Amino acid sequence: MPSYFLARRRFFVDRIHGDRAELTGDDARHLARVLRAEVGQQYELSDNQRAFLAEISAVTAQRVEFRIIEPLPPEPPSPEITIYAALIKFDRFEWMVEKATELGVTRIVPVDADRTEEGLARAAAKRVDRWRKIARESSQQARRLCIPEIAAPATFDAATSDSTPARFFLDEQPGADPLLQALPSNRTGAAILIGPEGGWTDRERAQAVAAGWKPVSLGRLVLRAETAAIAALAILGHCRLE
Repeated sequence: MPSYFLARRRFFVDRIHGDRAELTGDDARHLARVLRAEVGQQYELSDNQRAFLAEISAVTAQRVEFRIIEPLPPEPPSPEITIYAALIKFDRFEWMVEKATELGVTRIVPVDADRTEEGLARAAAKRVDRWRKIARESSQQARRLCIPEIAAPATFDAATSDSTPARFFLDEQPGADPLLQALPSNRTGAAILIGPEGGWTDRERAQAVAAGWKPVSLGRLVLRAETAAIAALAILGHCRLE
């Protein structure tokens, strides 16, 4: 693996124009003012599909222009993992978005669960753009090839209609199989339902099971929602779902 692949900062651009690309907005201001970018410096760029080595060709306070040098080697495919996360206090939800992005989540869907605080459900739609910005920044820090999708808030009914072959909902009730043991041998991606403060209601448990979701456990300790999301992603990532 080339040494630059491990060392250089990565930024996302809207698109590559032939052998040219540019950064504007917050990313350009950060690169120009904080990192003191100069013509000739090299960085990695991703258009959310491919990654390239690029050289700065011009810098202003609001725009950084690049010349594409070469495409970077293809990265191994990542597992397709969707988290359906019941809405929790927004500072904790933001932390979950950041860390889940670092751990390779493909898609995060906020869910209005029975025990979601009413005010959170009403305000969630206005927070989506902020969550997407956090996911973009975290993707750059983690040197991801693609930014995870942050979907609009969904109802519990919509969440349980997901048709991913391996579907699990985390449950603190006794009797659920450990997530690691519940994973099928033929893994084609996974979807995980993560409950709110107070856990799932009996109605939600029954509906999830009826829709084909399997209750699973992360152990005997009761985890906070954002901790459960990270623990589940770590397990799924370690098992290299395909």
